[in-house]
Amino acid sequence: MGDGSVIPKIGHMKALLGIMAGAGASYGIYKLISGGSFNKTRNKKSASSESRGLKSTETGDIVLHPGSLLAKVSGLEVVRAHRANAKCRTVDQASTESTGDIVSKSSGSLEPQHLEMLLSLLQNNHPSDRAEILLTLGNTAAFTVNQDLMRELGGLHVIAGFLSDPVPEVRVQTLNALNNLSMNIRNQELIKVYVPQVLELIEMSPVNSDLQLAALRLLTNLSVTDEHQHLLCGSVSLLLSLLVVSNEVLQIQVLKVLVNVSSNPDMMDDIVQAQAPASVVLLFDGRTSPAVLLRLLTFAGNLKAWRPSALVAEDLRRRQDCLYRVLLDQSSQLHSRLVQLLSHPEGEVRAQVARILT
Repeated sequence: MGDGSVIPKIGHMKALLGIMAGAGASYGIYKLISGGSFNKTRNKKSASSESRGLKSTETGDIVLHPGSLLAKVSGLEVVRAHRANAKCRTVDQASTESTGDIVSKSSGSLEPQHLEMLLSLLQNNHPSDRAEILLTLGNTAAFTVNQDLMRELGGLHVIAGFLSDPVPEVRVQTLNALNNLSMNIRNQELIKVYVPQVLELIEMSPVNSDLQLAALRLLTNLSVTDEHQHLLCGSVSLLLSLLVVSNEVLQIQVLKVLVNVSSNPDMMDDIVQAQAPASVVLLFDGRTSPAVLLRLLTFAGNLKAWRPSALVAEDLRRRQDCLYRVLLDQSSQLHSRLVQLLSHPEGEVRAQVARILT
């Protein structure tokens, strides 16, 4: 290449890690990882969740590291970044056509070698590029064929390895990618081993953060069926504590998980024994958002359908802060609050309350 610098324009970079993902939606579920497109998975958090992409010069042009896998995949000539006053050279036509060969494919028609390239980039490229690469992988994982390919290529464990990355945005994109991958039942068998790590991220992250939201979306997918719900039996107290302090978006996601696990009778013993904030019952209020209230009533309905023996009920009454005492015991405020909700302006809320009370 000589001693000069060649700085490809931003368009080429976006072609590799943006357009290559095509119309891939990040979340088929958090609207997933939160839901139709990737932008939807990061609903209401787009400003803080925007990926930084690859390194750029002060003029906004992208600089690729010499010999990097990204340069090899993109087909762009690699340039060495010198001082700010170094002169630029244009990208030759051959390299541009090479890039076009890759980006012309939609996310649904990517071949194994393309996913292998992305996974190699993720493991070997500069740390500042990881969030962008994970975003691309997450978008491609919206397609069933790619979900299978990534599992067969060992990509699930590669991606999950970045759950402990020091950069919060990288962890968010990792969770989003795993969320889309978890839409595949066979993938869930591999992803389930990371549930303890995902729960730890929820516990250690700031309340209402993108990290908590992305983690809860993943847990929602994993808890849809009875197969993996037992992995959450020790997390009910964490979820209830988060429910009373979080915003509406996070409350909805927490309740999706709680509704899933409470629909399984085998989980009920663990749920009613879980320590619960007394303020949970205060959410059964006409001022609570209908979207939150409806899910809260579904959760309460699942709890009310459980019938403990007299011996079990007596034992639970001795546990001061357990969920049974807060919501199900005769001393609970829940009944009186449900009666008040019979006059709620939303017909669906009134119908839910009536079902619980009858």
